[in-house]
Amino acid sequence: MTSFLYVDEAFADLTGITGDLVPLGYETRERVLRWTGIPVGVGIGPTKTLAKLANWAAKTWRKSGGVIDLSDPERRDRLLKMTEVSEVWGVGRRLTTRLRPLGIQTAWDLAQYDSASLRKQFSVVLEKTARELHGISCLELEEAVPPRQMICSSKMFGSRLRDIAPIREAVVAYVTKAAEKLRSQQSLAGALQVAIRTGMHNPNQPRYANAISCPLPYPTDDTRVLAAAAVRGLEAIYRHGYAYSKAEVLLMDLRQRGEFTGDLFAAAPRLGADRLMAVVDQINAREGRGTVRLGRIPATAEWSMKREMMSQRYTTRWDELMVVR
Repeated sequence: MTSFLYVDEAFADLTGITGDLVPLGYETRERVLRWTGIPVGVGIGPTKTLAKLANWAAKTWRKSGGVIDLSDPERRDRLLKMTEVSEVWGVGRRLTTRLRPLGIQTAWDLAQYDSASLRKQFSVVLEKTARELHGISCLELEEAVPPRQMICSSKMFGSRLRDIAPIREAVVAYVTKAAEKLRSQQSLAGALQVAIRTGMHNPNQPRYANAISCPLPYPTDDTRVLAAAAVRGLEAIYRHGYAYSKAEVLLMDLRQRGEFTGDLFAAAPRLGADRLMAVVDQINAREGRGTVRLGRIPATAEWSMKREMMSQRYTTRWDELMVVR
């Protein structure tokens, strides 16, 4: 059984395969190189987090030959003690800054930390990560995709836009799409960034590009709150007299729901917001994206990309595969 993590990375279940697994790793590596011409690393471990760490080590240390097996506990412990905690799958830079004051500097430190405390202070996700480093499998193949650290939504406009109104519509549409992705991975955004720019390749047109970071009143996945902040940001950086070609929305400071505790004296989410967003997502999943949307987004828009000259989608559509004669 296999599970694709990214377009260039996958897990494979080796349950039932006995003996030394390193030769299998070399065989896999050589076959991929022969078939695709792409050199890859192979990491083997009793859990997905350890296999991911082994894969990172295999690509980092060339002496390994591109294959590392962490089935042996002693070898596993040596690597954990040598590895910065930031290199552990799913930890990331933001969590690292919170772990270091607790004395968690390495992957080994994280594995040894009390799992109940990790759940209480951080989230069940980090507790599972620590258990996985111990060799206790907590993630099924379909659970293995880590949440994004940032979510971006941007497109070129179908035509140059000078008025702020259609740009505002586009920004709200991009926020809506990013918020859907945010909710799909059960995350909340603590801030967002809005950027706009003109075309950069026409010497006869004035150029302008700007971006602004917009704090949010509280970490949220509510499209309405995100859209309101994005519109305020757009209005702050928009300048008259330019022909704009692109807008971008970036959701930042993402955290899982279990990592956020509300402040008694801070602004609070709207009552029923979670339920409303869930219903909107369910309807759009059943009836089609955009069936239920914010009123700022028109059914047809002048800023939509022109699709008449769209390139062939070789990697995602069977009927558009390139024909080799």
